[in-house]
Amino acid sequence: MSDSKDLPLVSVVISSYNHADYIEAAIESVLAQTYPNVELLVVDDGSRDDSVARIRRLQEIHGFDFVAQENQGLARTLNETIARSKGSLIAPFGSDDIMVPERLAIQVAYMKDKPEVGICAGNIQHIDGQGNALGKRDRARSFRRLDFDDVFNAAKDGAPAPTLLFRREALETVGGFDPSIRLEDLLVELSITRAGYFIDVLPDVLAKYRVHGTNTYKNRRFMIDMVMQTYARFSDHPAYPEVCAKFINSMLLKCARDDKPLARELLRQLPLRYWNGKTLRALGRLMLG
Repeated sequence: MSDSKDLPLVSVVISSYNHADYIEAAIESVLAQTYPNVELLVVDDGSRDDSVARIRRLQEIHGFDFVAQENQGLARTLNETIARSKGSLIAPFGSDDIMVPERLAIQVAYMKDKPEVGICAGNIQHIDGQGNALGKRDRARSFRRLDFDDVFNAAKDGAPAPTLLFRREALETVGGFDPSIRLEDLLVELSITRAGYFIDVLPDVLAKYRVHGTNTYKNRRFMIDMVMQTYARFSDHPAYPEVCAKFINSMLLKCARDDKPLARELLRQLPLRYWNGKTLRALGRLMLG
């Protein structure tokens, strides 16, 4: 077998904020990777719980790079930490998620000799706050290659955030993460694919995604605002009006069940020509409410 020094260095970057219950499992899953050439950089972004003490205990044993700072937000923290890192491949990783042991080995082997792949991803298993599998949320998904139109139009299943492995060169081409958009994954994926790279999503389950009370996707208004701001960066694309309408219709149907005021706001934003079956089902839910 080749010396690990001959293999690409992977920089795993964990930015943690108030995830004391989960941060140790996240860090330990990186330390347990079968891939031998990994550097781990952990940043605590102003947590008010006992995250820092927990991370320091692990750092004393394993000696990874750790910085505790005042809160700066995820995108700025990622950019600063990536700038300090040395790997040609970058894996930003959630402080509440878990990598499967073979994750990085599978992705690095796949990306070898594929310079056109700017991001490699894989599938995820959903788990609860205690780490138990939430099987009903999971289904097998096959390999898929995404270009800009696939991501922009949501034409294929996307790339799960806990599995993203970036080529440093691709990240640098687009200037890294944008601190003004606080839902960073979609914008960076659109920017990298628009620059001509592909996102390849492998069929393998590469990470466990933890579902708990503070997941970002549960804050619907924030999600909608960030996604619409992201799409607006690509308003010169001919599909821009349809892409916005498709997203609004999808969120409208979800909000009509449990956030009727937000659903009514979305309905007012949706031009009549983009009404479809989802719109009518959402109207039905609103009227029944």
